[in-house]
Amino acid sequence: MTSFAVHSRALCLAAFALLATGAAQADLVIGQTSGFTGPVASGVKENTEGARLYIDHVNSQGGVNGQRIELISLDDKFDPKLAAENARQLITEKNAIALFLNRGTPHTEAIRPLLDQYKVPLVAPSTGAMVLHKPVHPWIFNVRATYQREAEKAVTHLATIGLSRIALVHVDDSFGADCATGARKGYEKAHLQPLFVEKFDRTKPDFKEISKKLKDADAQAVFLIGSAGAVSDGTKVIREAGSRAQIVTVSNNASGGFIKQMGDYARGTIVTQIFPYERSLSAPIVKEAADLAQKKGSGDVTPAMLEGYAGAKVLVEGLRRAGPNPTRAKLQQALEGFRKVDIGGLEVTYGPADHSGLDYADLSIIGPDGKFRR
Repeated sequence: MTSFAVHSRALCLAAFALLATGAAQADLVIGQTSGFTGPVASGVKENTEGARLYIDHVNSQGGVNGQRIELISLDDKFDPKLAAENARQLITEKNAIALFLNRGTPHTEAIRPLLDQYKVPLVAPSTGAMVLHKPVHPWIFNVRATYQREAEKAVTHLATIGLSRIALVHVDDSFGADCATGARKGYEKAHLQPLFVEKFDRTKPDFKEISKKLKDADAQAVFLIGSAGAVSDGTKVIREAGSRAQIVTVSNNASGGFIKQMGDYARGTIVTQIFPYERSLSAPIVKEAADLAQKKGSGDVTPAMLEGYAGAKVLVEGLRRAGPNPTRAKLQQALEGFRKVDIGGLEVTYGPADHSGLDYADLSIIGPDGKFRR
């Protein structure tokens, strides 16, 4: 037998062995575009780390119906236009069966037409924008409460502890406007009026005049809505202007990276949360994530990691239910069939008239140890 024949026979045997073990099956490609650099990078990295905790675990157990999950993550630098370009690439060139865990309200709005065009599901967008919940979009499956619910809860909480001079300061985009709508519901519920309402530019935030206004109005609290970078920069300017107003922000900043960005100004900041307390091991989803993080050497689980972890659990269960030969349409149908699916003490339900998934909302405060407390 010639060396060429021996080599060919060896290749055939190797290929047969791969097929016999199922290792030659194509991966299930999941596409993610998010701001891995830029003002939301810290939270995005923690979201993704949490998702990969579960995806890596599933792959180590043989994948989903014998197929590995491949998460392809692209950096959109928190630019909506680039997010749409990345999404198109993931759908048309990488043949992603689903998009997953993108970040930002304007960014999701930029991606949305592609979901309709290519009939591809978007699972667990990292935004609580009401526009993604109502009216229901057939291809978007949320795995978190809305920003409006968070914002309403934050303002009503401030009112219950006796604060009445509460300013509302938000980024001038669809995310900021959405949060502001929820905050106004909170003001109405508490029979209060905002001390004042101010907007700031998303790309070039300037807090000089806002901080002066807070100081002059003797604000007791400021609901500051924006990216981690904007809120940390704004807090610094506010404190340097002499205002001691309580800083409150929403869950897009519920990350360890945000605390680091805040530095000496982190302590006492109130941040809304959309998942159970990350140090409460009595919550099954928290214990699962903490155990896998410890095994992997990833350190403590953060709220942002929990969001990614929960999203990955929903995605994986959807893929399982889509069967051994999943398609985009089969995945969409499988997800829409969720009825009280337990992802670790939290139940997820979808249906033609409801793609919200979860409605959990809570508050935390950053303690002197640089960790969230509840």
